[in-house]
Amino acid sequence: MKTSAEKTPLGPHASRGRSALLVPLSVNILLPLAMYYMLRAQGITQWAALLLSSALPAAHALVTAVVRRRAAFFDLFVVGLLLVSAGTSLISGDPRVLLLKDAALPAALGLWILGSLFFSRPFAFHFGDQLRGSSGAGAAERAWRERPEFREALRGLTVLWGCVQLLDATLSTVMALALPVDVVPVVGRVVSFSLLGLVAMATVRRSRGFRARYGIPLFGLRAAAAEARPAASGTH
Repeated sequence: MKTSAEKTPLGPHASRGRSALLVPLSVNILLPLAMYYMLRAQGITQWAALLLSSALPAAHALVTAVVRRRAAFFDLFVVGLLLVSAGTSLISGDPRVLLLKDAALPAALGLWILGSLFFSRPFAFHFGDQLRGSSGAGAAERAWRERPEFREALRGLTVLWGCVQLLDATLSTVMALALPVDVVPVVGRVVSFSLLGLVAMATVRRSRGFRARYGIPLFGLRAAAAEARPAASGTH
């Protein structure tokens, strides 16, 4: 007979992981995109529509900082980037400067991800923390200390994600300079989502292959369940 721990060991953690992904995607990508085209449909100029739609992620970053009573570096970067690009665009009169802001974000993120390779734990390891429970975190720490193949796999994924973000930044720059302004927001989002989907599929494939070969998960999704089974069997 299965215990409740076996049935839903990861429910809260999986839900938290989905929220950690869906909220940024909605606030930083989907809602600004919808807002831009709604404003354009109302006859708002390209510059004003880009500025107002870009203000949504910045406002979210400020509210998050106030609620948490601390400002994360990335939140400050989003706000500062908006202010700089808005001021530069106002002086030059060119809305494309605001479009280049969308290239600066993945560029900064990609450099930060690659820079994490020089930290004690790379980005991919910390990303897994969003999916692990307390028992999964302990198992991941042990695997990091004791399994060189575990460290190599997470560093490899960190390199992959960082390079994909830099590719996104490069493509966003080319589109901002070469395509019609009204086309760039939607095409840019399609490209970004496509790259995100590709790197997600590569990550899942790599994670499954690693688990099949070494018998341990890269991201600890089933660590809590694996530890719950021996405990449950011991009660019979």
